[in-house]
Amino acid sequence: MRTLKEATRRPTSGQEAVRSTVSEMLLRIERDREDGALHYARELDGYTGTGIVSPAELSGARVDAPLAADIALAHQRIADFASLQRQSLHEFEVELAPGLVAGQRCVALETAGCYVPGGRYAHVASALMSVTTAVVAGVDTVVACSPPREGAVHPGVLYALRTAGVDEVMCLGGVQGVASLALGLFTGCEADILVGPGNRYVAEAKRQLFGRCGIDLYAGPTEILVLADSTADPELVAVDLVGQAEHGPDSPAILVTTDEALAMEVIGRMPSLIEQLGESAAGAAWRDCGEVVLAESREEAASISDRYAPEHLEVHCQDLPWWLMRLRNYGSLFLGEETTVAYGDKCSGPNHILPTMGAGRYTGGLSVHKFIKTLTWQRMSADASAELAPVCARISRLEGMEAHARTADIRARKYS
Repeated sequence: MRTLKEATRRPTSGQEAVRSTVSEMLLRIERDREDGALHYARELDGYTGTGIVSPAELSGARVDAPLAADIALAHQRIADFASLQRQSLHEFEVELAPGLVAGQRCVALETAGCYVPGGRYAHVASALMSVTTAVVAGVDTVVACSPPREGAVHPGVLYALRTAGVDEVMCLGGVQGVASLALGLFTGCEADILVGPGNRYVAEAKRQLFGRCGIDLYAGPTEILVLADSTADPELVAVDLVGQAEHGPDSPAILVTTDEALAMEVIGRMPSLIEQLGESAAGAAWRDCGEVVLAESREEAASISDRYAPEHLEVHCQDLPWWLMRLRNYGSLFLGEETTVAYGDKCSGPNHILPTMGAGRYTGGLSVHKFIKTLTWQRMSADASAELAPVCARISRLEGMEAHARTADIRARKYS
């Protein structure tokens, strides 16, 4: 392994200051409730509204016909994929032993809070990804929030939220938006789970609120890693790296390749591709967070990728089935040069709310599973209770838990 271009900055830089700021904001919002949230909305976004989108405004959201058709297609693909995920979850009942029946229920959460970014870009796709998945999962109430643009939620975002089936929408962004979802401000609906991407302040707010409610995952800046061999098209590789670097100046874009000539050609193409975008965050992202690593073999390349555990992982290599079965740590996998991350970001179906900063080692992305609790239950006959009682009592006493043991003893006496 040899590094041809090394990142000079990591996405976690400056995180201590972020944690302090978010903690102070959350304390004030919890104390002052709606007034606290609106204070930060005025201070940070220049927003002077009420914080809530009226039913009339939501139902009246419009976009032009071609965009409406695009949103409808993306919504259908996302819903179809989520529906298949939901079907993969099953309730069951089984008799583990004579008289001992146990089972599993799949119960949707009551309220989901969906954060939809809206700072540098209007994230129409994020609105579809989070709300559609919650609705398909069977969540009772879905509340969304998105930052104001010129005093209102972006019309494309609002239309996408309506299409996805949202129940309530708040015109709030940042920490104040996330806190309002968690605390049930403006709507009276406290979120059981917070989902959706956002900047480092949003991510930190979700982290600090975890425990009060659930979160989908702790996510930092978006990432891409491309695996490429000598058969890869350097133009496609470079374009895809720039495509994700566009998200922000701290978005890692990484190439791991077994072919040095390809690596050098991709590096050479990057400046002109970035320059063509005009004013863009991609330049800083590639300069500070871009990496190019040369691997000696495809096995080493796969191992390097698994150590990164990137949010988005593209494979531009021969023998795609080998890579599909070998790779194990990533948010979402895009196999073959035909399958760019941008398709997954916008409209192909699988969810684009994904783990970053190595979290792909232990979790996948947003799915209907995040909105559904798998609850277990059990029921016993008198004979089954009597059979288990001495086992339970002995294990309990081994552990030093006498009161536990006595709950078994009394049933042994009653049912034997």
